[in-house]
Amino acid sequence: MSQGVRAFGLRRARYRGLAKAGLQHVATAAAINLDRMTAWLTGRPLEPTRISRFAAIPA
Repeated sequence: MSQGVRAFGLRRARYRGLAKAGLQHVATAAAINLDRMTAWLTGRPLEPTRISRFAAIPA
């Protein structure tokens, strides 16, 4: 979800109406999958995830 919001503007629909918004979400999901597949094929490393404050206490 985070990648969709940050990189592909998934937070707001560009179009009005359930059918058009649904089509936009499907197209965005396909674009995210293509981006992830390209990253996998080229060997681009994954972004590090953040460590929560609770998990950082013992460290």
